[in-house]
Amino acid sequence: MMRWLLFIPLALALALGVLFWIGLGKEDKDVLPSPLVGQPFPAFNAVALLTDEALDQSSLPAKPMLVNVWATWCPTCKAEHAFLNQLAKQGITIVGINYKDDSAKAREWLKAFGDPYAFNIVDPDGKLGLELGVYGAPETFLVDSQGIIRGKHVGDLNTRVWQTLQPQFEAMK
Repeated sequence: MMRWLLFIPLALALALGVLFWIGLGKEDKDVLPSPLVGQPFPAFNAVALLTDEALDQSSLPAKPMLVNVWATWCPTCKAEHAFLNQLAKQGITIVGINYKDDSAKAREWLKAFGDPYAFNIVDPDGKLGLELGVYGAPETFLVDSQGIIRGKHVGDLNTRVWQTLQPQFEAMK
């Protein structure tokens, strides 16, 4: 009579297994939720990589842009760099954040591989990255003309990813 109680743990385990399996199929590992989406780009005080000019949030262009977190020590950043050059040639404004990197190496990198950036913010200690909730490089933020973060992508930006982000970027114009 009480034997049916033995099947309750099995039924619960099966139900949890099905929910877990369904959840795995829907997760996009490149898009991480960010509490900053819908919020202004964080305040910062830094210098420009190539000019040593003082920069702050008012230095950001008043138009839709991509803000790309990158570093020379990041192999995935090198993989995405050619695509960033293509986007820049198409007129997409890209601001770089050189994250926890050696500035001399970063300048050499841009000389060797091309410079798709309107300018680069030097973030040697990762303070701005921390404010942005950066997990590592590369990461790219979609920022509108008012300086509001509208999206975040973790990992390399490539043709496949851009096809999903471009409509959102175009809607910011």
